[in-house]
Amino acid sequence: MKTLLILLVALAVILIVIAKVHPIGKKISLYIVLGLIALIMLIPFYMMFVMATHTTSEIYSFPPALWFGSNLATNFHNMVEAVNFPRAFLNSCIVTFGNVILVLFFCSIGGYAFSVYNFPGKKALFAILLGTMMVPWTAGVIPWFIMMSKLGWLNSFWALIIPSCANAFGIFWMRQYCQNNVPVSLIEAARLDGCSEWTIFFRVIAPILKPAYASLGIMQFVNVWNDFMQPLMILRKADKMTLPLMLKTMVGDRGTDYGALMFASTCAVLPLLIAFLSASKFFMSGLTSGAVKELSLIHI
Repeated sequence: MKTLLILLVALAVILIVIAKVHPIGKKISLYIVLGLIALIMLIPFYMMFVMATHTTSEIYSFPPALWFGSNLATNFHNMVEAVNFPRAFLNSCIVTFGNVILVLFFCSIGGYAFSVYNFPGKKALFAILLGTMMVPWTAGVIPWFIMMSKLGWLNSFWALIIPSCANAFGIFWMRQYCQNNVPVSLIEAARLDGCSEWTIFFRVIAPILKPAYASLGIMQFVNVWNDFMQPLMILRKADKMTLPLMLKTMVGDRGTDYGALMFASTCAVLPLLIAFLSASKFFMSGLTSGAVKELSLIHI
């Protein structure tokens, strides 16, 4: 630990000297800092991939293995024997994609309505909507569970898809993006051409919202894919388990095959990485274009 602190202090001193002496020292220092931050963020993923190829004893060894091992096939075999990974993967896909599609649809409609239309109580309703973001999720757990039980949705994916098919953050996100990127003249021109409101939304507005769809979709995808608490409360049958619940079952009281567990964790993380990389272009443009220009909550 002392060695690491000394290295960090030395690096900080070197960066300060470079920033003071070299003409482009500030830019070089910034690139070095960003590179180190990126490296630190990538290390856990790299170690997860490495540990997926080692045995449990090798994972517990010190110093830890820093390169890939030869136990990948064995870990895969042990994982297949321990859990029904394909079924859990399919269940996660059903819940995640179903939820993301509905969230994008309803939040885009809500955000578009708050951005374009004027109706009585608009400001008050939007303020109440933002206020719900300050209420912790745990405050509604018991009413949510009772409601799902009354509807007969225990052990059903509907309980994980329908209640969260729209949220305040998604509507706020889409509203801000519409305000900053959807020109009113374009909507008026479509109305003069005889387009209905639904036609305007699907044919004119929706293509403009692609970056916002990508950024909100990825954030919602990550949240639902990694959700553990809600499936734990609702899903009781083994054939209904999502990936987080399946990973929990691999941790036993009498011992855990961490090689197989790390292999399963790697397989569970790969869809998140693929989703982000495939939509990273739209994701970054959605983050910047949908940024809040004004901090007033009542500005419409």
